Amino acid sequence: MSASESAIPKDANDSGLAAKDPAKRSRALLIVGAVFVLAALIWFLLWFFIFSTRENTDNAYIGGNQVALSSQVAGTVVAILTDDTQHVEAGQVLVKLDGTDADVRLRQAGSALAEAVRQVRQQTETASSADATIAAREVDLRKAQADLKRHLPLLAAQAESPEIVQHMRDSVAQAQAALDTAKAQAKASRASIDGVDIADNPSVLQARANFRAAWVAAQRNTIVAPVTGYVAQRSVQLGASITPGQQLMTIVPLHNLWIDANFKENQLRHIRIGQPVKITTDLYGGGVDYHGKVIGLGAGTGSVFSLLPAQNATGNWIKVVQRVPVRIALDNGELDKHPLRVGLSADVTVDISNDRGPVLAATAQQPAAETSVYDQVAAQADAQAEKIIRANLDSAAQSSN
Repeated sequence: MSASESAIPKDANDSGLAAKDPAKRSRALLIVGAVFVLAALIWFLLWFFIFSTRENTDNAYIGGNQVALSSQVAGTVVAILTDDTQHVEAGQVLVKLDGTDADVRLRQAGSALAEAVRQVRQQTETASSADATIAAREVDLRKAQADLKRHLPLLAAQAESPEIVQHMRDSVAQAQAALDTAKAQAKASRASIDGVDIADNPSVLQARANFRAAWVAAQRNTIVAPVTGYVAQRSVQLGASITPGQQLMTIVPLHNLWIDANFKENQLRHIRIGQPVKITTDLYGGGVDYHGKVIGLGAGTGSVFSLLPAQNATGNWIKVVQRVPVRIALDNGELDKHPLRVGLSADVTVDISNDRGPVLAATAQQPAAETSVYDQVAAQADAQAEKIIRANLDSAAQSSN
C-alpha cells in the first residue's frame, strides 16, 4: 500500500462506497419521502379534524354596558358619596344636590293641591245650597198657584176685584221666574263638579299633577345608581353647579359582559349564531378558560362605522380584507369566579363544526337593559298627594259633624 492510499481515512472510503451504492441511496430517499408523506398526512388529519372546525382570532375585546350617570335637574353639589373603583348597588345614593329651591316649590305645590280640594268642596256646598234654593222656590210657586186657584172662582162670581187676582197672577209669574233662576244657578254650580267626586275633579287632578312634578323634581336632587356596578370616570366635584344632562360619572356593571371578536370576512363563511366559543384572556393567561356562544354578527364591517369610512369608489382604491364584529356572550358563573374588565383583549376560538344555525339574529324577546329604581319615586309622589287630598277631605267631614 502506498503512502497516499494510507492517508485516506477509512470513513471517507465507506461514505464514498455508500454514495456509489444505488440500493442505499434508494432506501434513504424512501425514508425521506416517507417522512414527508407522514408529515403531510398528520397535517391533513390535524386540518380535517381540528383546524377546519375552528376559527380563531386574537382581535377580540371585552365589552359591557357603560352607564353614564347624569343629573336630571340643575343644582349645586353638596355631597359625593362614592368614588372611582367602588362598588355600588342599584338605588344607592351617589350624589346629593342642594334642595332648597325644590323644597320651596314642593311646598307651594302642596298648598295649591290643598286649596284646589277646598275650592271643589266649596263648589259642592254651593251646589247643595242651590238645590235647597230650588226646593224653596218650588214651595213659593205652589203657594202662589194655590192662592190664585182659590180666588179665580170668586172673580167669576164678581166677589173679588180683578186687581187682586191680577196681583196673584203676577206672584205666580214671579215665583216661576225665581224657580227658573234657581235651577239655572244650580246647573251652573254643578257644571264643574257633576259626574266625579272631589278627588277626581279636573281642578284637583291638575293640582295633583303639579304636586307630583314638584315632588319628583325634589327627589331628583338625590341622584341614585340606576344599576349595580363599579364607578369609573368620576368628574363631579363638591360645590359644582351642574346642569341637566351633565355627566357626573360612569357605572360599569361587570356582569353580563360580552366579547366583540373581529373576524376577517373570509372567516365568517361557517360562523353561525349559537356556536360554542372558547376564550382566553391576557389577564389570566392560558390557565383560565371562558366558555361562551355566538349571539350575533355585526351588521357591517368596522370601516363602515368608523369616523372616516373608506371611500372605495375613488380611483385610488386598494383592496383590504375587512373585519366584521361577532358578538359572543360570556358565562356569568365564570365571570363571578374570574372577573374581567371592559376593554381587555382576548383570544377567541369558535367551534364551527356545526354550521347549520342562523346567520341573522331573531327579534329580541326581552330588553337589553332596564332599571326600576325610578318607579318608586312616582309611587311615593302619588302616595303623598293622596295624603294631602284625604287630609283636606277629612277636615270637611269633621267640620260637618
